[in-house]
Amino acid sequence: MKDNERLTYGRTSVYNLNYHLIWGTKYRNKVLKGNVEVTLKRILYEVAEQYGFSIDHMEIGKDDHIHLLVSAPPKLSVTNIMRWLKGISARQLFTECPELNTSYWKKEGRHLWSPSYYVESIGTTNQAAVAKYIDEQRKKEVELDDSQDS
Repeated sequence: MKDNERLTYGRTSVYNLNYHLIWGTKYRNKVLKGNVEVTLKRILYEVAEQYGFSIDHMEIGKDDHIHLLVSAPPKLSVTNIMRWLKGISARQLFTECPELNTSYWKKEGRHLWSPSYYVESIGTTNQAAVAKYIDEQRKKEVELDDSQDS
């Protein structure tokens, strides 16, 4: 990979900051499928565009957690990125996906996401491996489910 393909040039900096982010639903409820999955992915891409970072890879795992490979400028903290992704997506999903009301029945004080998350900084040598891992999440789960059904 050429340097100018992986580097981002800002007005005062040149950077390559990538993060592998994982977080799950509260109580590991398996609600991230169908319309909820499609809507969630759209919302997360919109949040990234709005706040100035990019989501290079995204996949849902076991319908209850999500993996992202995010590239962000140095001025954005991981804490803020997670706050925007989780907060905005939860609020919009409860509005746009009424099917969530069966799993999250409280009208006030309900939480879609678990309060915790995992973050790992990704160097250039690991970036391709992490991207492949994220892209293969759904495929691995289908293979596991098929082998358990037999």
